[in-house]
Amino acid sequence: MNYKQITDKIKPELDKVIIFLGKEAEKLRAGRASASLVEDITIDCFGQKMPLKQLAAISVPEPKQIIIQPWDKSYLEPIEKGLSSSSIGINPIVDKDTIRLTLPPLTDEYRKGLLRMLSERQEEARKTIRHWRTQAWDEVQEKAKTGEIREDDKFKAKDELQKIVDEYGKKIDEIGENKKREIEL
Repeated sequence: MNYKQITDKIKPELDKVIIFLGKEAEKLRAGRASASLVEDITIDCFGQKMPLKQLAAISVPEPKQIIIQPWDKSYLEPIEKGLSSSSIGINPIVDKDTIRLTLPPLTDEYRKGLLRMLSERQEEARKTIRHWRTQAWDEVQEKAKTGEIREDDKFKAKDELQKIVDEYGKKIDEIGENKKREIEL
């Protein structure tokens, strides 16, 4: 076994961290409406808990508006209750057989809260990436002790791991910067 196999083994896990962070950032309500703000809200419908996206079509006809069209009229009331009790802070308006959400303008206080939440999520992603680096480094050291990896390869592995962490750190920063610009608009 060489050190490249160990460093390559963690890359899919690091990709998952970046994908997860991207999805979490999408859920933060910035100035524009997005289906991702509501699609994963859990709705208690007839004794079952389901994400909203399984119960209705979600569209964004205007930058500040989300329209939800339940697949069945009997879903209207549970969806309205679920949206009202969710953490998005928008009151749903039922209009015949659709539900409309109109995003209010963001206050400075709310923007600061969003930026704080974004920063926390970025830090969680960094911690997870450091965890995977540590795990790979421990494996490299173990293999070096048993003679499966040469001593000079051990140091190459350390450099390679740091390069990978730096690369993924830049991706985390990119996601954060893009969302910050969106929030500050």
